[in-house]
Amino acid sequence: MRFRLFASSSGIVAVALLVIHARADAQTERRVLSGDRVAIYNLAGKLRVESGDGSEVVVEVIRGGRDSDRLRLETGSIRGYETLRVLYPADRIVYPELGRYNRNTISVRDDGTWGNELSRGERGERGERGSRDYSDRERNKVEISSSGSGLEAYADLRVLVPRGQRIVIHNATGDARITMVDADLSVEVASSTITAERTRGRLFLDTGSGAVSVTDAQGDVDLDTGSGGVTITGVKGGSLNMDTGSGSIRGGDIDVSDLKADVGSGGVHLERVRASRVDVDAGSGGTELELLSTIEQLKVDAGSGGVTVRLPASQSANVDIETGSGGIDTDFSVQVTKFEQHHIVGRIGDGRGRIKIEAGSGQVRLLRGN
Repeated sequence: MRFRLFASSSGIVAVALLVIHARADAQTERRVLSGDRVAIYNLAGKLRVESGDGSEVVVEVIRGGRDSDRLRLETGSIRGYETLRVLYPADRIVYPELGRYNRNTISVRDDGTWGNELSRGERGERGERGSRDYSDRERNKVEISSSGSGLEAYADLRVLVPRGQRIVIHNATGDARITMVDADLSVEVASSTITAERTRGRLFLDTGSGAVSVTDAQGDVDLDTGSGGVTITGVKGGSLNMDTGSGSIRGGDIDVSDLKADVGSGGVHLERVRASRVDVDAGSGGTELELLSTIEQLKVDAGSGGVTVRLPASQSANVDIETGSGGIDTDFSVQVTKFEQHHIVGRIGDGRGRIKIEAGSGQVRLLRGN
């Protein structure tokens, strides 16, 4: 505290002036993480992931909330990953920005980690599912809500990622935004939206509840939402996998070898797609696909809702189309080998590709594109 003296008619008056540094500077903490694999864990706060210089991951942490001084930042190696963990010393956290009446419960291990240590891609590579190495460790149920009693604290994170880094980020609540990152990046959230723009490298995004939006991504992309829609624009790479329990999948300008979309309810609408192999499973909701290149294999399984597929006029394929109720319409010339009221088997052209469409209810349309 600094004092200044002022003269007045009644004498000298001491006025205490508290010198306050810029709040952001006072609350910003910086951690540097080295190594080929990095993992970050946080329960509440906004997440920003951006490109960084050098060879190390830099994390800028800004604490907030009346109890923010009780948070602890821990680093160290866990299961082959260099980690940063934000530790919350309470089993109930109040995060007002979560939204009115919202509430989440997270199972947190005694070391402050939660969720899957490996992304879906890594689990596939290693033949692993989930976190087996942690099965015998204590897990605490932590509730995060927007109001009420509890520890009112959060940590906003800005993560600067160098090119080629492998990094996994777990940020339970608070919107997540990824911009211009060139890395093998996995982001898992419990309840929030995720937005990614101009990414390069493998991208895995997982949210229990909340929408996912991806724009201009180059590399394999894997998106998973429990509830919440998926919007994609401009994806180019080897594979694009999208899985949502409820919420539509919409987008366009896709150029991949393999495309897979699995929707519990909500429907699929994809335009301007180039892919060799396409697999769509829609429990309910219409399916509309516009394919600009010939396909090797197309499979559509729709529980309820119509199916419309547009293909290049040059497409050749063996065709098997079946619908429980609703008609079948095509403007391709099909050499029919089996014809029933709701089932057609035949061949288009020389039959080099394969098309199989099943619809529980709704019309199926196989059309030639412009």
